[in-house]
Amino acid sequence: MTVSATLPLAAPDTPLPAAPRDIAPLLLAPALALAMLPLVGSFPTWLTLTVAGLAMGMMIFLMASGLTLVFGLMNVLNFGHGAFVSVGAFAATMVLLPMRGWLEADSLAANLGVLALAVAVAMAVTGLLGWAFERVIIMPVYGQHLKQILVTMGGMIVSEQVINVIWGPEKIALPLPTTLRGAILIGDAAIEKYRLLAVAVGLVVFVTMFLVLNRTRIGLLIRAGVENGEMVEALGYRINRLFVAVFAAGSALAGLGGVMWGLYTETLSASMGAETIVMVFIVIIIGGLGSVGGCFIGAILMALVANYAGFLVPKLALVSNIVLMIAILLWRPAGMYSKSGH
Repeated sequence: MTVSATLPLAAPDTPLPAAPRDIAPLLLAPALALAMLPLVGSFPTWLTLTVAGLAMGMMIFLMASGLTLVFGLMNVLNFGHGAFVSVGAFAATMVLLPMRGWLEADSLAANLGVLALAVAVAMAVTGLLGWAFERVIIMPVYGQHLKQILVTMGGMIVSEQVINVIWGPEKIALPLPTTLRGAILIGDAAIEKYRLLAVAVGLVVFVTMFLVLNRTRIGLLIRAGVENGEMVEALGYRINRLFVAVFAAGSALAGLGGVMWGLYTETLSASMGAETIVMVFIVIIIGGLGSVGGCFIGAILMALVANYAGFLVPKLALVSNIVLMIAILLWRPAGMYSKSGH
């Protein structure tokens, strides 16, 4: 004799259980900052180092966000991403240098207006270049990572030579606008004005990317296309066009990062993209390949570690990025967040 039991059925309107939130990576940067306070010893010095690290992290995020977006949504390893950083910075000089008088004016509105125009030009140029780059170089090697690495690295080398032809091989000085020079005092801590602007721009870009990918129809289509492109195509949507737009948007973000980084260093060179690409790849590796949120946290964490190490143990600063990457990968071999953590 067998006894059967019927399990109670859930009500039709019962909501599905929410996926658990992984907050451990979110706590790393605050925990690091608090741990460094007693080691630094001086609160004003600690505050200056922390804000400087946040600003540097935001600029690195701007350069890295486009690459992690392209990899996460299109599975493309673009080692030529640094080319868009360089081209964006040099394209901005077409506005910044002729309008130097506006930059030297003691007017915040005039300064920010010129910067906004320069950023718009840089993003338009790099977005168009990204579209052409995807059509000519990337499209024939979709799904072939080794060939992607080779052809995109070749594209970056060619871009450096083109920059030398158009703008010359000499470095170009790019001074900050008048109203963004110097620092403001918060108690005894000196906070550079430009770094505050960099923090604001980085936060705006991150929030915008998050909302577009997670709260809009086009973001839903892009993520659905990654999971099952054939099904989305069957519904009548052109996934290829969406992916080309994603690549162009990622390139434009690199151009924005190039402008911000160029103003941060106040010097432009054709090799600046190749010099920053190492930082960019470290950030997307420790953040989790394809994760925008992980990229954001990773950039801030890397910049904070570099700043604190440079102050406390200067000799360690040169290898602090590698040490951080090793520590994160030993903790989580796939990075802080998986590809699904957009």
